[in-house]
Order: sequence, then C-alpha cells, then structure tokens
Amino acid sequence: MCGIAGYKIAKPIENNILEKMLEALYHRGPDSQGFYHSNAYNAGMRRLKINDLKTGDQPLFNFDKSVVLLYNGEIYNSPSLRKLLETKGYRFRTHCDGEVVCHLYDEYGEDLFEKLDGMFSVALWVEKKKRLILVRDIPGEKPLYYSQLSETELVFSSEIKSLKFFPNLNLSLNRQAIWDFPTFLWVPEPDTVYQSVKALAPSHMLIADNEGIRIKKYGNNFNKGAIDLSDYSVIKETRRVVEEAVKSRLLSDVPLGCFLSGGLDSSIVTTLAARYTDKLSTFTVGFENISDPYHGLADESYQAEQYAKKLGTQHHSIQVVSKSFLDLLDNFCKYSDQPFAVSSGFGLLAIAKAAKEKGIKVLLSGDGADENFGGYSWYQHLMMENLSCNNYEDKNNNISFQNFGMEIKDRLNVLSSYNAQRRAWAWHYYASENEKCNLFSSDFYQGAQSSLRYFSDFKSEKEWQAKDYINQDKEFYLPNEMLRKVDRMTMAYSIEGRSPFVSPSVLSHTDKLKYNHLIRDNSLKWVLKKAFEDILPNSIINRPKHGFNVPIDHWLKDEWFFMVEESFSKSSALYKNGIIHKDSFKVAKAMLFDKERLNGHTIFTFIILNNWLEKAD
Repeated sequence: MCGIAGYKIAKPIENNILEKMLEALYHRGPDSQGFYHSNAYNAGMRRLKINDLKTGDQPLFNFDKSVVLLYNGEIYNSPSLRKLLETKGYRFRTHCDGEVVCHLYDEYGEDLFEKLDGMFSVALWVEKKKRLILVRDIPGEKPLYYSQLSETELVFSSEIKSLKFFPNLNLSLNRQAIWDFPTFLWVPEPDTVYQSVKALAPSHMLIADNEGIRIKKYGNNFNKGAIDLSDYSVIKETRRVVEEAVKSRLLSDVPLGCFLSGGLDSSIVTTLAARYTDKLSTFTVGFENISDPYHGLADESYQAEQYAKKLGTQHHSIQVVSKSFLDLLDNFCKYSDQPFAVSSGFGLLAIAKAAKEKGIKVLLSGDGADENFGGYSWYQHLMMENLSCNNYEDKNNNISFQNFGMEIKDRLNVLSSYNAQRRAWAWHYYASENEKCNLFSSDFYQGAQSSLRYFSDFKSEKEWQAKDYINQDKEFYLPNEMLRKVDRMTMAYSIEGRSPFVSPSVLSHTDKLKYNHLIRDNSLKWVLKKAFEDILPNSIINRPKHGFNVPIDHWLKDEWFFMVEESFSKSSALYKNGIIHKDSFKVAKAMLFDKERLNGHTIFTFIILNNWLEKAD
C-alpha cells in the first residue's frame, strides 16, 4: 500500500512513479494490484488474496463511493461487524473483510478503528473533505511509514524501500537511529534509518486535510473493565481470550499453517488451531545442535516433530546449517527494509520460504506470549529481593544479563545497584553506551543521545515495580522486535504471519494481571500454563523456557568470522561512510572473544548495517 496526498496545492503523481513504488511491494501482494486517482490523492496497493478470492480486489468503497479504502491485513471480527452493519441497512458489494471499514466510517467516523480486531495498515480517503486518514492496528503488526513533503503534502507506504522511488525525498541517514541500533538490534519507532521518514505508531491515526497534519492515539476497547483477580477466574479468562484469539485468526479461504517450535506458546496455538482446522500444516527449523549459552542445546526440532505426530498435522522440518542462514543473508537484509539484526528472524525466514513452496499462505505463530504472560528468563528475578552490589564495581557500565561468564548471583548483584532505566536495558538488550563509543567513530556519534532515553520516557525513575519491566517490554520490545520480525520475514515470501497472543483482547486482559499471575514459585507464564494444562502434555507444560536462539556468537567466531573482517575493514561501507574508525576491527574482535560477555549480536548489527549500506543505493 502506498500513495501521496496533497492539500490546497495538489501535485498529481506520475503514474510510473506510483507503479515503481508498488513494484517494490510486490512480495506483500503478488496476486493483484489496484489504484485510485483523484486530483488530490493518488494511491495503490498490492494484494495477497486470503479472503474473498474472487471479489475482494481494492480499492473498496462505501455506498456512494465517497469513502475509499486501501489497506493491508485482516479484520478478524469482520463477520460480526458485517452483521451489525446489515441490521442498520448497509449493503455490501463484496465478501472482503475490509469492506466493513468503509461502512463503519459512515456510521461511526474516526471512532470506527476502536471496533476493529485485526492487524492492518489503512489508508482511508474521504473525497468530499479531501481528507486522508492513515491508521495502524492496536498491537503494531502491520507497518506504515510516511514522509511529510510540505505542509500540504504527504507520501506514505507499507515499506521504506517503496518510498525511495518518490522523487526528491530526502534520504539523509538518521545518525541517532544508527547509534541506537546496536543497543536494540533494531531502530526504535517512530524513528527510521532516514531522517525524513517516520513510522506511524501502533494504535495511532494520522489525519491530513486542509487544516494540516495531526496524529492522535485511539483506544483499545476490547475486554474493558475490571475482572475478578482470583486464581480461578484469571485462569478461566486467560483460556477464553486466548482460545477466541486463535479461533478468530483462522479466518481464511486459503491453506493455513503454524510455526511449531515444541515450546509452550506455539504448542498452544497449534493445538487450538488443529481443533478448528481440518487440514493444518506445521513447520519447524532444525539445525546443528550447538550448545547455546542462553538455554543449552539449540535444536528443538525433535520435540516439535513428536508433538506434530500426536496432533496429526502435516509436519515439515526444515534442516539448516550455518551456511543455510548465510545464503539467506541478502534476503534477510532486503526484506527487513531497514537495519534489523534479530538473528531468530533467519529461522522464520527459512520457514516462510518452505511454507510458500508447500502452498501455504497463512502462518500462525506464538509470538507475543512472553511479553504478555511473563515468559523471559529474567522475569523471575525482577523482584530483586535481598540483593546488594557490594563486591563488584561496574566501571564501564557494561554489565548486563549478557554477561554469561559471571555467576547469576553476581550479575543480579550488579543490576541491583542500577537505576530503573539502566536496569531495563541490562535485562534485555545489548551494546552499552560505552561499547558503542569504542566501535563508532567519534565524529559520527558526536551529539548522540543515550539510548536509555527510551526507558526514561516510559516511566519516571522512582516508580518502577517488577511488572513495569514486563509492561515496558510489551509496549516497546514487542512491536519493535517480535512483530516486526514476524511481518517482515513472512511477507518476504508472500506469507501472512498472524500472532494470536497480541490480539487486542489478550493485550487488554494481560494489562490487568498481577506479577504473581505471571511468575509464581519460579515458574514463568504461570497463568498460561494453568489455563492450558488440560490439553497439553506435561513435557510441554514443564519444559524450561528455550526460545528460538541462533548460535550467533559461535558462528561469528568460526564460519562467519570473515564477515566481521569485511564489515570492519577500511574498504567497508561502514568505514567509507565514516561510521567506524580505523581500529574498530580490533575492538570488535576483542568483544567477540570476550569470555565473560556475549557480544555476538552487537557485532552482528554492524555486519547487517554494512550489508544494508552496500545495498541501499
């Protein structure tokens, strides 16, 4: 989906420019394309046909065609919304889920988006008012980028690479975003790698008309109101909202599949999907069983295969080695759209490729359960009881949960001395401010703000409680890393990735839960396990948290080390752009072989950034 809107002074976009912008989005919708042209608004979209295969092409309209819709995604509660609108006298031209949006606008105006349970990026054009409304879904599953060309003009697209075809767009690099990149492995929204391009935030709308451009947040009205917080009631409600989320996300006229790792989250989704789907395909990745410093042996494919047999799914195990992921590197960088170094994305990319070869167009995943139900290993330490830093001085501010060379008690003692913002970084993230100073050239990072500012913006220093760290992951980490990964890696092969655990109902439900509903008796995701213990084997319920972890540190020290040498050489794009200095390779090598701290992902961000810069032009 892409387009340009102009107000007061309309400059019609040349058709060939819009076509080039759409061609860059071909992978998001190879099945058909549609255009809308008027004096003030020109837009188009590529369609991936999932529902209403015969009559669902876009644009879609209201009754008198004064409201025009182009959108990506799915509206999962469209059947009930359609029935509601029909009782009010509205008549539909298609069976497409998106048509409800046009008629809902006539009935409710901009408030309509609070009624949508779905993943979407929407461009709604109101012809009579010459008004453009851009909207992104509540959790942030579908992307939407824009650039304000002037006070009266705006260009937008589902991907940044599409915007680059628009003439005279300022593509100056955003130095602050690049500085933040090694800390998080991604560029935090609303920033992007380009100064002039912004991401529309989740659950926000941008309204542009002759009064100007403004952005406002809209609410999540699903599951509003207080609930009984007794164990029995919370367990029962968890079961209800998760099961409804999975069931609704099976809406499809094409074959469905599930990512099945063998862990709790994907097993819940797959088990429920198998109940409501006659023919379900499942996919897992298996690779060399290297010892992973995070969770032990890395390969989980055997457990996934065994559970798939029990469920009776059509299971596919994709066996890969380090070279397999290396062969995917260019596509990984291309379809990430901007620098993105979450190595687990390689596994999802490999699965999406295999799913496409098997004729699958929709994949469900268990992403979002960790952030919503308390699944990360460090969450059990968030109370920080009876700890004090009395034996270790962190002179360089580098100690974090990545310091696997330190005993857990020593790590926790250091973290207990941190303020809340720095502790939020230390639990979950990667490069410290000092480490980045040693890798970047001083000219490049001059004037950069600390990446810890994102945690200061979330909550003031003295108010943080244990669940605040989980909530911060839910609001920041979940959309920027997990949902971005699912969308980009699946859409690379024209697969629609769906994440039931981030439905608006689940998000609202977990907002109400207490810390001891999530972590209890050293058990992560306590309430989720209790809610589904009757339908899952004990081996899955009691299995330690693993996650899909690529052994990036091991590979960078061995088979992938040549990329470290190339990326930090004087012939690299990083060096030619003045981003690194002449001794950066020495620093990177020392970090990579540090026996106390895992720095592989930090170094990998520079490899990804170098690859991205080489291909950016």
